[in-house]
Amino acid sequence: MSTNTAKPPIRGLYAIADRAYLDAASFVPAVRAALDGGARVIQYRDKLAAASEPQGWGGHTASEQRRTIAHELNRLCLERGAPLLINDDVALAAEVGAAGVHIGRDDPDLAAARHLLGDAAIIGVSCYNELGRARAAAAAGADYVAFGRFFPSRTKPHAVQATTELLRAAHETLRVPIVAIGGITPENGRALLDAGADALAVIEGVFGQPDIRAAAARYAALFS
Repeated sequence: MSTNTAKPPIRGLYAIADRAYLDAASFVPAVRAALDGGARVIQYRDKLAAASEPQGWGGHTASEQRRTIAHELNRLCLERGAPLLINDDVALAAEVGAAGVHIGRDDPDLAAARHLLGDAAIIGVSCYNELGRARAAAAAGADYVAFGRFFPSRTKPHAVQATTELLRAAHETLRVPIVAIGGITPENGRALLDAGADALAVIEGVFGQPDIRAAAARYAALFS
């Protein structure tokens, strides 16, 4: 696999800190616990902000609260040497100086994100169960591609189904890291790594657990 050595590697536990599981006060301690447990990449995901406008948490608008959380998470991740990626919001990633962004089908295209964030940014692209989309993203300069969901997921119950055969085909043809997402547990994650995934992206399995550090450690052990 050929990757840009100037950028942090996308490998290991990719922990997605999602507002569906965390409130404003718990983001930083929860992410710190995940990093303590062995998370190697952090994504900040807030799909609920738009529904919370104009009033967010603590008397602030949802947009103000998102910026505050993103700044705080970026400081923590810089201290810990882990890249922080912002889900969907290229402008927010640029504002806080995050390591990069993760974009999907309905987000700004890769070229626009690269123009705003620069060559040093990590840009990941959701490819669902589409190998052709992944090939196009890699050719356009994506730093990693993500496939999923692989297993039933409460976060994305209606997401398209991806297979281990897709991972194998992607591993054979792509030269960028491959992230698997969707219903992944410490028990079923090994099959995805064996099929070619470089990183396992997890939301509920880490941040929906009573002991976040211990939960993250169970996933991190798969990469030992």
